[in-house]
Amino acid sequence: MRPCPRELLRRLFDAAVAAAQPALTIPAHLPEPPKGRLVVIGAGKASAAMARAVEDHWPGPLSGLVITRYGYAVPCRRIEIVEAAHPVPDAAGHAATLRLLDRVRGLTSEDTVLCLISGGGSALLALPLDGLTLEDKQAVNRALLASGATISEMNCVRRHLSAVKGGRLAAACHPARVVTLLLSDVPGDNPTDIASGPTVADPTSCADALAILRRYAIAVPPAVREALESGRGESVKPGDPRLAGGEVRMVATPQMALEAAASVARAAGLPVHILGDSIEGEAREVGKVLAGLALQVVRRGQPFAAPCVLLSGGETTVTVRGTGRGGRNVEFLLSLALALNGEPRVHAIAGDTDGVDGLEEIAGALLAPDSLDRARALGIRPPDALADNDGHGFFQALGDSIVTGPTLTNVNDFRAILIT
Repeated sequence: MRPCPRELLRRLFDAAVAAAQPALTIPAHLPEPPKGRLVVIGAGKASAAMARAVEDHWPGPLSGLVITRYGYAVPCRRIEIVEAAHPVPDAAGHAATLRLLDRVRGLTSEDTVLCLISGGGSALLALPLDGLTLEDKQAVNRALLASGATISEMNCVRRHLSAVKGGRLAAACHPARVVTLLLSDVPGDNPTDIASGPTVADPTSCADALAILRRYAIAVPPAVREALESGRGESVKPGDPRLAGGEVRMVATPQMALEAAASVARAAGLPVHILGDSIEGEAREVGKVLAGLALQVVRRGQPFAAPCVLLSGGETTVTVRGTGRGGRNVEFLLSLALALNGEPRVHAIAGDTDGVDGLEEIAGALLAPDSLDRARALGIRPPDALADNDGHGFFQALGDSIVTGPTLTNVNDFRAILIT
């Protein structure tokens, strides 16, 4: 007997999150002990859990410092854990990044730096380029988050305004060997885009960053424009000798999380179709497209036969025009609901595997065939909620929000559509 749709969908989400836990994924990717010291540094929502996994499995001495989001700290014995703000950087992140750089000064070629990077590292490694202030970075970050720019575009801009991103952190570690362990939260798993690539060479340019600001009509402080137009913000490029010998190891990805969820669905007797791990675009438009696909399955038995589960990952965007709180997963679900219009055979879930959808301490939500009717009974007009970017308010009113607390990992968004 299959579990109820709501229970099954939540089990799929939980399986995706569990598959990306650092305690499971880190040990197999640890480097061999160096002749000299091992210094552990890092940043991201999962970095503290990654540090704990390193401590639990490293055979020799080590020291270090990692920066994670407020509420995401994990007790460690030898690696210092510092909390800071995400998604908009703060003074705590700025101070912690300066201290992190101190940890890697004066190393030798016999030392190894183990860099633990996960999603969220862009905001947590908060050290502006010389001539820029933290306030400049905060203003640009807020504008990018509300602009509808893709994560790749946002990180291109961030790399060229930072003293540590775009390969600069690895350059600061030279001549030590740098081994980077990555939890991917970006479409395509490009190391340059994960936390804005602090330890990998950057093929993009200041001109690319300026083009993105123009594309989205983002006004920036004069000092930011000067840094980009002068070329002063250029990052570390491929072929730079300071990055020679560096190694990047991908320890968890969105595809791995989707495959874990697929195994749970198959165990429940349901065929599974993974549509992609890197789906991007406006959340509401992706909702319409996937609703169209689900309805085609219901009505035509094409391109898949029902019952089945459709899984997808990636990172959509929300262009905030209303007064709501945003959140790409809840915006996707609300758009999906409107397009499905109460189709009785379709249920869905969408959530961020880090437990935070947009600026909210809410991972996402569940969608049922009666969600629209229940909302209307409460006096909520679903189209108005979508127009106001108020997906969180919509699903909270229904009691259908998913609240996980800090998941201590981050492999991007998870979406599952169950067709009965």
